[in-house]
Amino acid sequence: MRAADAVTAVLLLAGSGFCAVGALGMLRFPDLLTRLHAATKPQTIGLLLVLAGVAPQAGPVTAVTPLALVAVFQLITAPVTAQAIAGAAYRAGVIDPATLTLDESGRGSGAGP
Repeated sequence: MRAADAVTAVLLLAGSGFCAVGALGMLRFPDLLTRLHAATKPQTIGLLLVLAGVAPQAGPVTAVTPLALVAVFQLITAPVTAQAIAGAAYRAGVIDPATLTLDESGRGSGAGP
């Protein structure tokens, strides 16, 4: 077994594990904000690990470039999307402001630091 194969196997297993934990969190967490956290953080880390696992098998740099572009796109869009969804849910009244630790919008009654 080549070293690249071992690295690929470990990274693919770790990445799929993170994705599975994120999916489990989406099913188990009680409210929108915690589900949103489970949908973004572990899924992003899982995808990055899977991409890193595929990279040693891809070969030349020209084959790895699309993987890097996917990783950058994921790192840019996931936090922005999560922020937009959470903000829209807050404005729509889906989120109870009393459950927030810190509410900097000035609209809710969340406890401050």
